Amino acid sequence: VARRLSLRKHPECHSMAGGKAIEHLAQTGNRQQHTFRLPMQQYRNCDFSFSGLQTVVNTAIAQKEKEEGIQEGEILSCVKDIAAAVQHAVAVHIIQRTYRAMLFCIKNSILPSKNATLVASGGVASNQYIRKGLQTLADANDFAFLCPPPRLCTDNGVMIAWNGIERLRAGLGVLYSTDNIRYEPK
Repeated sequence: VARRLSLRKHPECHSMAGGKAIEHLAQTGNRQQHTFRLPMQQYRNCDFSFSGLQTVVNTAIAQKEKEEGIQEGEILSCVKDIAAAVQHAVAVHIIQRTYRAMLFCIKNSILPSKNATLVASGGVASNQYIRKGLQTLADANDFAFLCPPPRLCTDNGVMIAWNGIERLRAGLGVLYSTDNIRYEPK
């Protein structure tokens, strides 16, 4: 969404990563100016997906560009409102799906009946709006909430790569031949 909104060209966001730029602009935006349908509402599971939301947001951005008579790549006058609405939709989706997972774990006795803990990490956990929502969810369900400081909430890709390096060094779970591996898109 940040790329589609050309936030690198926005004077307040030119040096920020996309997620940080969305969060920054959302602070002064009005999320009620745009309502984005939440993804996967028809599925009663704990899966996350943002592709449907991305499609809806891209369509809304294109429509706004048309209304404002600007080309793709120019900054919309309502960019802060779109950022706020997108951030809210993402947060609600994460909170709803996490809540389902918590209920599933409780129902199936996967978690202890007391002192259950919700942990959030990775890039998404650096977003204060999402973090606050997850804290509220944890509090409402008597879960402890653990989240590293934002400076340590970096992209999970780095953690996955580091894990791969450590496993390669230790010789654990390393696949040396890919001859019989078949790759398919989801």
